[in-house]
Amino acid sequence: QNGVMSGLMQMLLLKVSAHITEQLGMAPGGEFREAFKEASKVPFCKFHLGDRPIPVTFKRAIAALSFWQKVKLAWGLCFLSDPISKDDVEKCKQKDLLEQMMAEMIGEFPDLHRTIVSERDTYLTYMLKQAAKQIELPQASETETRKYIPAVVVGVVGMGHVPGIEKNWNSDLNIQEIMSVPPPSASSKIFKFVIKATVFGLMGYGCYRIGQRTVQFILSMPAAQSYLQKLTEIRSQ
Repeated sequence: QNGVMSGLMQMLLLKVSAHITEQLGMAPGGEFREAFKEASKVPFCKFHLGDRPIPVTFKRAIAALSFWQKVKLAWGLCFLSDPISKDDVEKCKQKDLLEQMMAEMIGEFPDLHRTIVSERDTYLTYMLKQAAKQIELPQASETETRKYIPAVVVGVVGMGHVPGIEKNWNSDLNIQEIMSVPPPSASSKIFKFVIKATVFGLMGYGCYRIGQRTVQFILSMPAAQSYLQKLTEIRSQ
C-alpha cells in the first residue's frame, strides 16, 4: 500500500523492534500505551495521536537518502545483533548520552536525522500548540464578553524530541512543507524495478520448476504410461 521501499523499511524496523523485545522482555512504546491507559481514567479527557503519520515520515526519509545510504542503513538493520540490557535503556535517559547518540546519528545519516527527528520536532510542536490554545466558553448572549479558559494538556513524547520542541515553541510553524512526499528519485525507480523483476523472476522460475516436476511425476505413474502407450498405438494405426 505504501510502496516497495516503505514496506521494506517497515519490515526492517519491525525486526529491530522484535530484537529489542527479545532482549528486554518488553516491547518498545510501553510509555505511550501507559499514557493511553492513564488518559482513559480522566473524565472528559480527549486523547489525540499527535505524531506525523508513519507513511509520510518513511517516504520522506527514504527520498532523502542516496542509494548507498539506503543500502548501508538496510544492511545495519538486517544484521542488528548488539545485546541490549535494561541498564543500557536507563543510561539512554541521561541527557549527555542522549545528545551524544543524536550527534552520532547526525554525523552518519544527516538527512535521516532531519526527516525522522527534526521535522517531527516541528510537527509535534505544532500539534501541541494547537492543543494548548485557549478554550472559548459558550456565550449566554451576543452582548456578553467572550471568555476563555486555558487548556490543560499533557504531551507524552520521546526524550529525543524535547530539545527540539523547546527550541521551536516560540516560532511560527508551517507543517505543509514537511507533510509533502517528494517524487521518487531515478535511483529509487531503478531499485524498485530491480526488486520487482527479481521477485517476479524468482516466482516464475519457481512455478516453472514445480510445473516441470509435476509433469515428470505424472508421466512416471503407471496409469499415465499405459495411457500414453495406447495413444501411441492408436496414432500408429
